[in-house]
Amino acid sequence: MARGRSVRNAPDFGEREPDEAARRFRGSVARKGARLVAAEDQRPRSEVERARSEPERWEPEVWVEDDDEAGDELPTGASPGRTRPERSMPEHVKNELADAVGNGKSQSIERRLAEAVKAYERDRYQDALTTLRPVARVAPMSATVRELHGLTLYRLGKWTAALRELDAFHALTGSYDQHPVIADCYRANGRFRKVEATFEELRKSSPAPDVLTEGRIVMAMAMADRGDLAGATELLERARTKVRSPQLHHLRLWYALADLYERAGELPRARALFAVVLDQDPGLFDTADRLNALA
Repeated sequence: MARGRSVRNAPDFGEREPDEAARRFRGSVARKGARLVAAEDQRPRSEVERARSEPERWEPEVWVEDDDEAGDELPTGASPGRTRPERSMPEHVKNELADAVGNGKSQSIERRLAEAVKAYERDRYQDALTTLRPVARVAPMSATVRELHGLTLYRLGKWTAALRELDAFHALTGSYDQHPVIADCYRANGRFRKVEATFEELRKSSPAPDVLTEGRIVMAMAMADRGDLAGATELLERARTKVRSPQLHHLRLWYALADLYERAGELPRARALFAVVLDQDPGLFDTADRLNALA
């Protein structure tokens, strides 16, 4: 959303299935929950902040990019099966949509956007995309729409299309909140210099700690993709801190670091870190299985 009110080594995809190590963390940056559903009297939280209360299990990501943008036209009336959204959009989103398309169309688009948010939050990304496509065509100046559209495309592995939307979101808002996702899209396409440049932009923007951590993870995984496990490990180790009550971004960094240690053959360190993550959040990713495999 707008600032101040905010909602792997595989440069050659070819027909070769990337190995499991290279797949780790692909597509895992965009977290569950869309910020535009936050209460109207509160500043909406970031994707990462919402994920603190909604951790998700590790799931392998699809690597095939499908950039088919065909979709249904935006209906002029209420969407099928629903006469009104279950949640009311925050006022700033309503105003943004009205500015983007005019008052005459804004209510219809608002209904569609509410449906897309619900589908996204329930991990029904293809449903969300189908709903968002016509909205995105008629409301290209809505930062809310561009952001959610980009995140949905990202979750579906449509890296190039996601980049277009999230770059537009950044241009409209000046926000760096989705720079980790942008960097991961570049990583998926094997554009490692762009990963580095995007991470550097993020670092210089003085982002929130959780957003910076996500950027570090993407940068470290890109380094590992190119065989620089030592450099990737050092990058995350420098950011590793001892905290009494770790938040989700701490656990995600520790998991990523454990993953790197395992890939580097430093199994005692990997076991120790996986054990810490498991103790803090037994349901995070596949930590229990990873730890059992190292026993």
